[in-house]
Amino acid sequence: MAFTAEQLAQNPSFVVSIRFLAGQMRGLFDAGPRLARLLASHQRWLLTQTAYALHLEYNPQDPTSGFTAVRLTGKITAHKVASRNTVLAFIEELFTYRFITHTPGDERRRPRHFEPAEVSHQAMFGWLHSNLGALDLIDGGNRAAFLRENPLLFRQIQPRVAYNCLEDGNWREPPEQVAMFLWTEAGGMVIDHFMSRLDLEGADLSRLAIGKVETRALAGDFMMSRTHLQRLLAKGAQRGCVGWYDEKKSQLWMSRDFLTEYVGWQAIKFAYVDEAFEWAKVQLESADA
Repeated sequence: MAFTAEQLAQNPSFVVSIRFLAGQMRGLFDAGPRLARLLASHQRWLLTQTAYALHLEYNPQDPTSGFTAVRLTGKITAHKVASRNTVLAFIEELFTYRFITHTPGDERRRPRHFEPAEVSHQAMFGWLHSNLGALDLIDGGNRAAFLRENPLLFRQIQPRVAYNCLEDGNWREPPEQVAMFLWTEAGGMVIDHFMSRLDLEGADLSRLAIGKVETRALAGDFMMSRTHLQRLLAKGAQRGCVGWYDEKKSQLWMSRDFLTEYVGWQAIKFAYVDEAFEWAKVQLESADA
């Protein structure tokens, strides 16, 4: 049985899984910074996951299927995630940096179909594998290993996760404090960085230590302006989400209230990942029976 979002949010081990995934996402960023930025804000996460899901549905016999500008725009604008112009600019960026290509033979056809480049396939598979590995930490499961042994399951799991997340307003619209970070450019990378360094053993009932944060170095690392990062941290401090232990603003903390809100929101996606994995596994076992 797959975990529900409520079960995950209430499980004391779940925050360790989130910290693990945050570390994995940092590794993805280090391996390919420009590609990793596609998942670095919530809007881009939704755009990327939806575009990939559309691609996996492509049927050469049906020209209306697959990843086209019209189909992605329709999905995204229907849920008010982004404007048509934003979607088209996003596709242009993917194409410019060769994260997607035209489907062979479609270069001059209408509608043009796009497909992910190999580096994009690897990154999305790595994202799913890391999420399953994070779930395994909770119950000692073998989801990640099972996916490695049955990689074709990925084609069933990813679209199911993407569409469930897109259609769930609680995931699509993060809680206010989380949204303050996640809807901003590179905000997702900042939160992942903080989560990966979180000291979960501290005795303070209201705060958890993140450790030393040098804004100039971190901003350069994430290819964002230092002013943008400082403004983001100042907003977070105003709301009590994060703050500094010292006047020099080097030692940072995160509030337990913010962590609880973030964990509850992440539980929604993780529950959809677990549900899609269990569903795909049953489909596979039924076909083998």
